[in-house]
Amino acid sequence: MKFPLLNIDGSKADTIEISDKLVKLKVNHKLIKFVIDWQFNHAKPRTAKTKQRNEIRGSTKKIVPQKGGGGARHASKKAPLFVGGGVAHGPKGSKYKIKKINKKVRKLALAQTLSKKHLDKNLYILADVKKEVKKTKEFNSFLEKNKLINTLIISDVDSMKNINKSARNIKNVKLIKDEGANIYDLFKYKNVIITSSSAKKIQDRILNEKN
Repeated sequence: MKFPLLNIDGSKADTIEISDKLVKLKVNHKLIKFVIDWQFNHAKPRTAKTKQRNEIRGSTKKIVPQKGGGGARHASKKAPLFVGGGVAHGPKGSKYKIKKINKKVRKLALAQTLSKKHLDKNLYILADVKKEVKKTKEFNSFLEKNKLINTLIISDVDSMKNINKSARNIKNVKLIKDEGANIYDLFKYKNVIITSSSAKKIQDRILNEKN
């Protein structure tokens, strides 16, 4: 599919070819939510940890006879029932219940999110910025002209250097590199602008099964 290219200087727009496998997929919202949950799961710092009964130091000797005492059966003082024993159902640190997800699933969810943005007419391709945009006012006027409020900009490294200073102080605008493109940010912001080089890189990354 052909996309018109936006230009910051307002010059005549060219077009860029983007694969239909990236922008014309059927959207599976359950799949996208699953991947967003995976992102949140990895983003949370899990520092709290309590010791399980197998991590308590001490004797494992049976503390009372199994029968004949008239009381409950007990095996070891390490049981959560006793003071100084392990903690039942406590936080287990950073390695506990980290969700794992297949790379192909993540790629598919990213492609479906881009398709969703295209379906909502909120996906735009920006021609690579080869000259530095020095003034915030200039970049802001470009956004206002194209009615691009609340915008995520996914940029290649060279374009990033040229627009970072002028875009970083604008309200409700976030600038990230193409390798950091993620579903949560794509849904958080209403509009998405991708530079042409970044669009090609993301397309290669999603459609290349080896990665």
